[in-house]
Amino acid sequence: MISITLQTRSAAHRPALALAERPLRGAAMRFLRRSTAAAALLASALAPCLAAAAPDTPLPHAKPPAEPSGDAPPAKPSGDAPPAKPSGDAPPPDAPPAALVPPSPLTPLGADYPAGAHGDATVHLVLTVNAEGTVRSAVAEDGVEPFASAAVAAATSFRFAPATRNGAPVAARIRVEVRFTEAASPAPPGASAAAPPGASAPAPERPATAAGPAPSAPRAIEVTVRGEQPAPGVSSLSRGEVRIVPGAFGDPFRALEVLPGVTPIVSGLPFFYVRGSPPGNVGYFLDGIRVPYLYHLGLGPSVVHPGIVDRVDLYPGGYPARHGRYAGGIVAGETTPPLPYWHGEGMLRLVDVGGLVEGPFAGNRGVALVGGRYSYTALLLSLAAPEVALDYWDYQARLSYEVVPEGRVSLFAFGAHDFLGSEEDGEETTLFDTTFHRLDLRYDQAYGQGSALRGALTLGHDETGIGDGQKALTRSLGARLSLAHRLRDETMIRAGIDAVVDDNELDLATGADDPGDVAPDDDDDVPVDDLLLSRVDLTVGGYIESDIAITPRLRITPGLRLDLYHSDGTVALAVDPRLSARLSLGRGVTFVQAHGIASQLPSFVVPIPGFRPRLEDGLQRSFQSSAGVELALPADITATVSVFHNAFFNMTDALGSLGLESVEDAFTLRALGAATGVELSAHRRLTRRVGGFASYTLSRSTRSIGRSRQVSSFDRTHVANVALTYDLGRGYRAGGRFVFYSGLPQRIGGATLPPISGVPGGSGSLAGGAPRWERLPPFFRLDVRLEKRWSIGKAGWLAVVLDVLNTTLSKETMPGMCDAFSSCEPTTFGPVTVPNFGLEGGF
Repeated sequence: MISITLQTRSAAHRPALALAERPLRGAAMRFLRRSTAAAALLASALAPCLAAAAPDTPLPHAKPPAEPSGDAPPAKPSGDAPPAKPSGDAPPPDAPPAALVPPSPLTPLGADYPAGAHGDATVHLVLTVNAEGTVRSAVAEDGVEPFASAAVAAATSFRFAPATRNGAPVAARIRVEVRFTEAASPAPPGASAAAPPGASAPAPERPATAAGPAPSAPRAIEVTVRGEQPAPGVSSLSRGEVRIVPGAFGDPFRALEVLPGVTPIVSGLPFFYVRGSPPGNVGYFLDGIRVPYLYHLGLGPSVVHPGIVDRVDLYPGGYPARHGRYAGGIVAGETTPPLPYWHGEGMLRLVDVGGLVEGPFAGNRGVALVGGRYSYTALLLSLAAPEVALDYWDYQARLSYEVVPEGRVSLFAFGAHDFLGSEEDGEETTLFDTTFHRLDLRYDQAYGQGSALRGALTLGHDETGIGDGQKALTRSLGARLSLAHRLRDETMIRAGIDAVVDDNELDLATGADDPGDVAPDDDDDVPVDDLLLSRVDLTVGGYIESDIAITPRLRITPGLRLDLYHSDGTVALAVDPRLSARLSLGRGVTFVQAHGIASQLPSFVVPIPGFRPRLEDGLQRSFQSSAGVELALPADITATVSVFHNAFFNMTDALGSLGLESVEDAFTLRALGAATGVELSAHRRLTRRVGGFASYTLSRSTRSIGRSRQVSSFDRTHVANVALTYDLGRGYRAGGRFVFYSGLPQRIGGATLPPISGVPGGSGSLAGGAPRWERLPPFFRLDVRLEKRWSIGKAGWLAVVLDVLNTTLSKETMPGMCDAFSSCEPTTFGPVTVPNFGLEGGF
């Protein structure tokens, strides 16, 4: 039998909590042209007026409480597991929206009596309940084995209506008491016959589950709600959702393509333009650790096992000051917290095999995790295409130990390797050969109400093989310290400092005395010595930001980031102010805006380990601005409308700037750029019985050098994603995703010298007069995902999954190259169709 009583703290001791609204945003064009200083001035001027007009309590939101998914229907009341009710100080269900409402169970909170156990036992659990109502983690505070493990295992299947604050769902930590009562022994044979005539027959025994009558005085438990309001404009993908996105192969990072503002280079290739910024200007982080790339051989799965990824956030622009050193977007992944119970999962697919397992030690104070993936495509390709060599693998390992209460030290190691080569006439050619490793030692200390401290040291090794013994590599050592502190008035302050030393080595096997030296360039070659050079780079920086409630309706987040770069005798300083604001306009309607300056070292075409261009020509910089409206709609649908304008200065974009200069100069070219657009999105959680999302981006991206100006060679005017998933019941789930985007610009007419790509612009036409351009045909594809899942025991599961990228076998048209002897004829690419069939399971 389980008894659960929830009790909130008194007003003087309620934990601090930032609003955690589920946002949808709309656009106000007049704010796009205002600078960060103007936005701050506006907020200061409006604050007294809004304070006078604001009610005493924040406006309620139309967000309904979370509903159970199709796999977890609402529980019916029963005598064995009564629904939890708030105790004395907790607000009633009809409390005003300003009150804190604790979680309430939606499923029976039962646990099976452990096999082979004897006697009665009580286990106290600490559950972390997500804003979606699922249990993120369960820890046994006390209790003997095997009862503690049985209670923890059962808790992972609990479902709750999440805690709410100001009407918005937030994460909460609660304590639950689980009582196990051993069933009475069966009556001996003939005992019923010996009963006196007329006596009532004994009641049948209950199953040996968590049984027993409810205690007369249930123990009150404490609810600690810790919520963090999302940054304006951020798009988040939860672990449960991204694993069922059609065409994403169950990998959280591959699902980024569905978000607004993301424009793919080529279908299926996970290198993106984010609000006009090129792939090399998009930063990838995992737990704050910089990662060079996210996907195996482009079309493959992500380099991190999906079982360890808890959430993926996309910051398309105007992001908080704690994220920096990239002039484009930021992709930040967060790993799951250490879970002190045995669990794992694995997969066996057509192209690879992988698995992950995690379990406790030292009385649950320590938790160890190990996982990885290996591709056997090399064996399969050797039969079908002996001239092609393809291989990849990755690994993850984490060791975590609680040294003091709320203080934990962790060692996290992960890495990946990819190789693609070909052999012709006995000569081997390396097309792709990359490896990276990360080793992160960190200490996390939580204290107070929502405050935390982290210190970490990180070792890194990035290497790219070019062939014939040539390679580029970077060895790095980094240290970082971050602090998040919540004041009594719920103001959150974040600050941090970090430093990174990168030892870059370039070995082109040129025969020079120093293997790091580069031979002089040939006239017809790309000037490699201007692009790369063996050197040591040092970057030191820090940030501070604060989330401030000006009025109950208006919150602003000012921030400042400073970074000092030193490379090959060149020094550069980046001063990057940021400002975002969130204004409640009414029930379920919130206006948000974000502005900021971002700086970055020169970048390569796409993020490749070991390739770090020189700083000699200065930093890249961008001004990012956006405004929008977030809406909470009926049926648990959230929607957003936003407008953005990004300006890029001194940027390196070899892809988008082709056509302004020759191909040879494109890698070192510095250009100005701009991107303006509108983003629309609507979302209903995919984990619901019927779930889906839709996103649409209308944008225009340009590049210019001097008086030459052109549309970016990878500009796509329209990009749309629509997906629908449906839980058919009995473990069957089906889903589909439709992807559409405009064709790239193609130059037609006379040829141009020097050679350029066929895109708008160029240095003149041999035929005289201005060249003409047209859009290539648009591209669309349909992805399909089918799944059948079986439950095994209490926590085990097995699934058969078919996930197909581009079931329509659609081909994509790409621009052709132009020179004095050939016309600009487009080429057809594909079809890129990737079937993914296999078994998945876990416990």
